[in-house]
Amino acid sequence: MMHTAVGWHVELEFQEDDEHTRAAALVRLPDGSEVRARGHAKRHHTDSNQPRVGEEIAGARALNELAMQLLAKAHAEIDSASGRTSHPIHV
Repeated sequence: MMHTAVGWHVELEFQEDDEHTRAAALVRLPDGSEVRARGHAKRHHTDSNQPRVGEEIAGARALNELAMQLLAKAHAEIDSASGRTSHPIHV
């Protein structure tokens, strides 16, 4: 059996102000397609200003959305190739 190493590069960019953090995630796949997603975090007015925490929350939400889009893409490709409806597992 032949093994091939494949890698994906995921980019995360953040925009922040005193209360909001927005994350944009992008993954470029080996077939040339791109999948993009966004995440958002809002600091509660009583919380201390911790930009890293906002990035972690917004980034996690963007990556979660990215993961769901990749699952949907994979199932659409399975359906197209097999002529049947696949059954995605929801987490």
